[in-house]
Amino acid sequence: MIPQFNQSGVLPPFDPALGPNTQAGRSPYKASTVDLVRRFGTSAPRNTLLGGLLEYRKDLRSIGVTEGFQWIDGSFVENVEMTGGRDPRDIDIVTLAHRPAGLNDSDWRSLVSRSGDLFSPKLAKTKYFCDAYFVDLGSPPQYIVEVSSYWSGLFSHQRNTSLWKGLVQVPLVCDDDAAAALLA
Repeated sequence: MIPQFNQSGVLPPFDPALGPNTQAGRSPYKASTVDLVRRFGTSAPRNTLLGGLLEYRKDLRSIGVTEGFQWIDGSFVENVEMTGGRDPRDIDIVTLAHRPAGLNDSDWRSLVSRSGDLFSPKLAKTKYFCDAYFVDLGSPPQYIVEVSSYWSGLFSHQRNTSLWKGLVQVPLVCDDDAAAALLA
């Protein structure tokens, strides 16, 4: 379940009713894409961004990236309309996923090169309205821990204020068709 914004206009880093010491009540909040659309699809600009996110996810799956999850963050999961007087401009996302089965390092690099709009944050932002980054879960464990720690630390604090906040986690294979239908 995705909680309501707190008084600071962000997702709380943990559910106050459950406390900070229970995994079920802590960020990242596990959700489906339907949950994401229902919770954050509150305006036409937000729905446009959600449409881009769903397209990004579809295109990742079309190249075989199906095992993993995404952390959703940024002003999109904040009440930026109230706190900043503006609409969110993009969706910040980190995909933590396994590469498609059977790909060696050379094949993987080739696929990433051919799919630049999925793996280049600049191109993904232009095409999908997502400031998107990718963590290959086939990487060495120490690297995965280090890069996950980086993204978790970055995403769990507001950039300008360092305010502690929550984020949302969505599995790569989910109810995207139903979520898209809600946007239609």
